[in-house]
Amino acid sequence: MDKSKDKFFRADPMNQTAFPVAKAGIPFICASAFVTIVFSLIGLVFPALFGVLVTFCICCFFRDPDRVTPVKSGAVISPADGRVVSTGIVETNPFIEGPCMKIGIFMSVFNVHVNRIPYSGTIKKILYFPGKFYAAGREKASGDNEQNAIILETSKKRQICFVQVAGLIARRIICSVAEGDTVTCGARFGLICFGSRVDVYLPADTSLNVAKGDRVTAGASIIGYLS
Repeated sequence: MDKSKDKFFRADPMNQTAFPVAKAGIPFICASAFVTIVFSLIGLVFPALFGVLVTFCICCFFRDPDRVTPVKSGAVISPADGRVVSTGIVETNPFIEGPCMKIGIFMSVFNVHVNRIPYSGTIKKILYFPGKFYAAGREKASGDNEQNAIILETSKKRQICFVQVAGLIARRIICSVAEGDTVTCGARFGLICFGSRVDVYLPADTSLNVAKGDRVTAGASIIGYLS
């Protein structure tokens, strides 16, 4: 098959900067840079150098690269960068009735943390659950941690759910969509600060396109196909 003929599109406008960062990261970057400048002005060389390193790391964490999304019928796109930590059928869940195909994606501090819409449709409901802050790579985090669940209905009236789950040091979940919004596959919808996971709940008859241990890219990797 000639992959050069595959079709792609941009769900969001291209960034106009050489090193784009998410808006939510700007206060963190500015605060770190300010402290670094103060250290430098008062002659504290080693703290200033450490501040430069910290500021650079924060910039890297909040990086927000452009992505192109494949155009394929029924394709569900990964909402997060990271490693697939679980796949399989779950008989019940708090979000969608009946058995679902669940895919868990763990984002380490080295991954891009901007989240993207996995499938085009309408946001039917957003459910926020306060909770604990277990390490996001553990399956226990999926049920017990603070989380924000977004339930989407496709044009064929099928429901999927994608859940932003806070991690051990993640203390802020950002979601920029609202109930009733019409959204496009691959578009940005939020982020989770400093290590976390995203769980995706799909119809049980979804054809999986990933396995545990796979690396996926938000807005670009196909994780499954709706029938």
